[in-house]
Amino acid sequence: MKSKSYIIFAIIGIILVGLTYFVPIWGVALQSIQYPKSMYPRGIRIDFKFNGVYNGCEGVKEREELATNEGADCLSEMNAINHYIGMYPIVQGRNNPATMEHPSFYVFDTKKDEAGKELIDPETGQEIKINVTPGALKTLNFIMVNSPYIFVVFILLGLIFAFTPKRLNLVAGLIPALVPFYFLFVYMFYLYWYGHNLGLHGGGAFAGIKPFMPTVFGEGKVAQFTTESYPYYGFFIAMGAFVFMLLSILLKRKALRVK
Repeated sequence: MKSKSYIIFAIIGIILVGLTYFVPIWGVALQSIQYPKSMYPRGIRIDFKFNGVYNGCEGVKEREELATNEGADCLSEMNAINHYIGMYPIVQGRNNPATMEHPSFYVFDTKKDEAGKELIDPETGQEIKINVTPGALKTLNFIMVNSPYIFVVFILLGLIFAFTPKRLNLVAGLIPALVPFYFLFVYMFYLYWYGHNLGLHGGGAFAGIKPFMPTVFGEGKVAQFTTESYPYYGFFIAMGAFVFMLLSILLKRKALRVK
């Protein structure tokens, strides 16, 4: 019975991996004098999940004076602030408004001739628009939109690891175990990308801002804003999945050696 104890740890780990998909992993907030605590208790906050980026100010909508205040949508407010300094729109993944003809992060420009004059479509009489959205943002959106299938693979690999005796299947347990580190890698990579690509609309009103690495953990400063970036409870659930899966891997290795 002891030799099979790794199965129990693996099952707990698999459950935690699955739960990780549904909950916020990380939270980022901007604090500024123009956003008083009475209206924005946690600042302009957005929450990150594996499947998208979400408004982190849902709670303030419960306040009567903010019931119809669009400013309570902190995701839109964050995008407006980022746009001001020339940063590209936030990729929302599966949270992208379904009513939009194009994803909210798409960027369009007008087609021009060699002299730099905008070309007009003879049929519509309108300027010809071209999609200039960076490929990096399309890749991020692809990851978020397809995240449910990625997690299905994680769970299937975890089950293969738990219920098959082969030593090679230890790798099948390690892949889902690393779920919190997948998030950290993608999160830090795209923080760097966003902070080093400030050329949207010529750099915005703060064209003098140099490329920077946004705060990954803790507090930082960008222009007049104080930034706060901290893990949310989902990240600790993901770390719990890592611990249980790692313990299961170690126990299975021991069980295979005994045999």
